[in-house]
Amino acid sequence: MIENQQKIITAFGSSRITPDDARFKDVEALSQKLALAGWQGLVGGHQGMMAAFSQGIRAGGKDVTGITLEVFPTPPNNTLSEEKRASDFFERMQMLIEQADAYIVLPGGLGTLAEFAMTWDLLAIRVLESRPLIVYGDMWQPLVNMMKQQLVMSVDHGFESIVFCETHAQVLTALEDI
Repeated sequence: MIENQQKIITAFGSSRITPDDARFKDVEALSQKLALAGWQGLVGGHQGMMAAFSQGIRAGGKDVTGITLEVFPTPPNNTLSEEKRASDFFERMQMLIEQADAYIVLPGGLGTLAEFAMTWDLLAIRVLESRPLIVYGDMWQPLVNMMKQQLVMSVDHGFESIVFCETHAQVLTALEDI
């Protein structure tokens, strides 16, 4: 990371988790702490976990860019500082992955799993320079444990890319040296 450059963290997560869900409130509080620690945000949209993350980053005084898809309309009440439109999922994913200094995987579904897997693979095979890939909360640990037993990895160090965090303090500690 270059001195004086803004630190950017990409958040991957479900678009379906609503503001009345405890996970939404937790991610909003976590991302506000990230902003106060100097992190700008990068998200793939403006709903669910991405909205929670965006709202927290903005509340912490930093900017958040949304890499959204041209095929979906942008609601007027979003909290993005800036929106960049991608023509397809592959362009969107490339922008989310390549522009970040760190990643955080939040509760999600198949889309989040795809983003997590692509990022993880690129880090594991060292196409990307090493940077934190934080898996937040307790939903992903059982899946990764099963994959440790079942996957045939192309590299022996593949699981070393992942940092499991269950608390805000653990996430902030994982990002301290960036």
